[in-house]
Amino acid sequence: MTESPLIHIYPNVHLPADAQIDEFVILGKAPRGAQPGDLPLTLGAGCVIRSHSVIYAGNVIGVGLQTGHHVVIREENTIGDHVSIGTHSIIEHHVTIGNQVRLHSRVFVPEYSQLHEGCWLGPGVMVTNARYPISQGAKDRLEGAIIEAGAIIGANTTLLPGVRVGARALIGAGSVVTKDVPPGAVMVGSPARQINHIDNIQFYSKD
Repeated sequence: MTESPLIHIYPNVHLPADAQIDEFVILGKAPRGAQPGDLPLTLGAGCVIRSHSVIYAGNVIGVGLQTGHHVVIREENTIGDHVSIGTHSIIEHHVTIGNQVRLHSRVFVPEYSQLHEGCWLGPGVMVTNARYPISQGAKDRLEGAIIEAGAIIGANTTLLPGVRVGARALIGAGSVVTKDVPPGAVMVGSPARQINHIDNIQFYSKD
């Protein structure tokens, strides 16, 4: 990568030789309670980090990461290979993201969420993790959503804390998911209800 005074790289950041880093990027920022360099940040080959993105220390990120603009990735996450995180999206800490996950613009993923391989989150998807926000002990009861492999979450969907979205499920735009979703289920509405199975939709059929 080309050195630039407009890119701030803290100590203990491990970048590949082919990293593409735009101006106004911050890499390896220490989380609260840590000093710069205390925690490593490791980025795999072929990463593309676009302007005004901030990636904290304490992350292990695989090959081929691409961020949009103004992306924030907090600390202590594990992110797989060929992950794409769209503009104005936020990944909080202690999140696990599998290979080939796609997050579009303005997606929010809170602490303790799990996004399994190949799942797809459309623009404006909001994942939540506090069942009773700002209540006594709320931070000790945080539950991120679990989105299984290949699930598709439509634009502006909200997932309530702790829900599990089954593999290859399809959630329609604007839905509010309040309970676990079976694998392959097509869900719509608020609260979301099952109306079909993904294999009955021609464009998704395995045949």
